[in-house]
Amino acid sequence: MQKFIDEKLKTEPARIEFGIFTGFVLVSLVFNIVDITRIQLNNDGLIAGPIMETFFYHLIIGISYIMLCFYVTPVFESRSDKASNSVYIFAFISICILLDIINVFFAALLGLKILLTYFNRNKQNQVNAYYHEVALLAASWILILAGAFYINVIWPKIFILYSLPVLMMAYLYAIYRILPKAQLKGRKFLYYLSRMFFMALLTTLGYVIFFKIREEAGPGTYEMFTPDNIRRNLIILGNIHEDTQVLIVVGNFFVQLLIITPLAWSIYKKRNEKKEEEITMLRTELGQSDANLNFLKSQINPHFLFNALNTLYGTALQENAERTGEGIQKLGDMMRFMLQENTQDKILLSRDIDYLRNYILLQQLRTATSEGIVINTQIADYAGNLMIAPMLLIPFVENAFKHGISLINPSHIKVTLQTKDNTLYFDVHNSTHIRNENDPEKDHSGIGLENVKQRLNLLYPERHELIIRETGSDFFIHITLQLDANS
Repeated sequence: MQKFIDEKLKTEPARIEFGIFTGFVLVSLVFNIVDITRIQLNNDGLIAGPIMETFFYHLIIGISYIMLCFYVTPVFESRSDKASNSVYIFAFISICILLDIINVFFAALLGLKILLTYFNRNKQNQVNAYYHEVALLAASWILILAGAFYINVIWPKIFILYSLPVLMMAYLYAIYRILPKAQLKGRKFLYYLSRMFFMALLTTLGYVIFFKIREEAGPGTYEMFTPDNIRRNLIILGNIHEDTQVLIVVGNFFVQLLIITPLAWSIYKKRNEKKEEEITMLRTELGQSDANLNFLKSQINPHFLFNALNTLYGTALQENAERTGEGIQKLGDMMRFMLQENTQDKILLSRDIDYLRNYILLQQLRTATSEGIVINTQIADYAGNLMIAPMLLIPFVENAFKHGISLINPSHIKVTLQTKDNTLYFDVHNSTHIRNENDPEKDHSGIGLENVKQRLNLLYPERHELIIRETGSDFFIHITLQLDANS
């Protein structure tokens, strides 16, 4: 157990923080049990039920903190892991706070922990940008709610407790769903405004329906099966004065329309402008003008040509004509591709697939006489008009043949490519082998692999997903790429 904790809490401050929070929970549990025992004995009441209830609440607090420490924090600090499950953890903690299972003191501590995790996030991991923002909003709501506990006026508490989360979710939906779609429309602001108006209307109608249902259900609905503190929060919204209900309903509609809508639009626009500046800067720093982009591609080509010529030479020694002739033909097709099409910004996907197939066939010629080498390709035929930047896929296949083939140990390579609508799905799975200490390529990770990562980030920002997984004996990459059709 200690080893697991040390692996998750890699720094001394993290271990100290974990110890302090655990101590708070245990001390709180002991004091609550002592207090419950004293009160119940003085009143000649049963103590088992209340003790189990307070133990359950503290268990939930502990579980919430452990999930933040052992899952959310490591994923937020990661360079590539996706933090999709963190949303469910934040939702779980928020619901427990709403139901008063987690009290104000521990809610504030959990809020500070989420905020600390947010500030220590890996900003380079753009895959988690949405989850980072969810964390910031969740922490803000929890801390504001903890501060509102000391306010005596009822309607600010109600607004912070119930309305603020709805407004935050409306903001997130606008930034990450509505606005990206609006950019593809002709009248993007009108499209965006209409969708936000509809969402404000829908959430407002939801409040009206809820108030109506809760009023008809009556305050005793939850009394038979919920503890006192949970029941208090469940029924409070239904017992709000009619004037406050109207304020919440009308306020929700106009705050969404007049504050959230322009705020989301402004933030999204500024982020796009900043992203464009970063891309321009990246072009300069990485030499990603047309000439320098071609230079990055050319880093791959000579290396491959020498390998291909060596392959043909070896094949010629083995037999006289047929395989060598086939290899020369494939090499000629590939050289023609590199001279005529490789310098273009975009080419037809079908041409890139042809190049990929020719490369694999050449490599199969080289390994055909070697036992224990299994090469499996499932490359679907494509005759559409989708366009792709050339030489994006081949470095991963080249890397597979470079590191995945051994003439001594069993080896395997599997390449899969398929398209659906405008999306390309590409997988390469290969074995890996420990190289000889004297091998000059031992510590190199494949020709052009870093270049192609840079080109993906540059040419397909937010339109690609690259997953790389490596074990002691296997290497796997998966690419999902959103392509444009030839105009």
